[in-house]
Amino acid sequence: MRRTLLALAACTAMPAIAAMNPLWTQPVEPHAIYGNTYFVGTKGLSAILVTSPQGHVLIDAPMAQNVAIVEANIRKLGFRVEDIKVILNSHAHFDHAGGMAALAKDSGATVRATAAGAKELRLGGDDPDDPQHGEAPLYATVDAKGDIADGTVVRVGALALTAHVTPGHTVGGTAWTWQSCDANNCRQIAYVDSLFAFSADGYRYSDHPAFVADYRKTFDRVAALPCDILVTPHPEQGDGKTCKEYAAAGRERLEEKLKQEAGK
Repeated sequence: MRRTLLALAACTAMPAIAAMNPLWTQPVEPHAIYGNTYFVGTKGLSAILVTSPQGHVLIDAPMAQNVAIVEANIRKLGFRVEDIKVILNSHAHFDHAGGMAALAKDSGATVRATAAGAKELRLGGDDPDDPQHGEAPLYATVDAKGDIADGTVVRVGALALTAHVTPGHTVGGTAWTWQSCDANNCRQIAYVDSLFAFSADGYRYSDHPAFVADYRKTFDRVAALPCDILVTPHPEQGDGKTCKEYAAAGRERLEEKLKQEAGK
């Protein structure tokens, strides 16, 4: 099972493959994940809409060429793009943030991220601290506020989404948790960032021991999240998994990468 998940991650997250993956521009039907939480992304790329009568939160805006699809999906569900008040991010690669500048303009929403995430977004992915820097495609720069810290609660009306800082796949990686209800039945939703260790040629995790230490803490943090329903930026990576299983697969990948770097 673990080998299968790692192989799947390799097929969906390597930047050289990401740049040419035709499925990621393929429309899919928008649908409810649970309660007021909806999937409005494309094949293989999540965009998550959390709704309230006072306004909505969007997490991730995958690829510039997908903006029209995401906006059409939101309208198809009966919501208005202009009612999005805040846009959040899992990590600032083109396949999860490439459409963010356009969606922020069309909605008038504020983009909020951690300080590290906001730096990545303002650079349009051209961040030398990113393990995939130089290979991950760039995108339109985003005017993002870097005001999110671990434990920050983002509120829009009755919505309350909690940030969990999860560096690793990128420096600014962030998971988000919130509660969605269907009638009187409520579930804890965890939208957890990509956890798998991939890097550009020439980048060695072992040359960055402090970052590796933070990366390992990310797995512990993810495993402990309130997580009745796991959703991930590439939906197939988390499909049918618990947060603990997802974290364990990410930890295994990092340790394998470190062994490779050590020549073991």
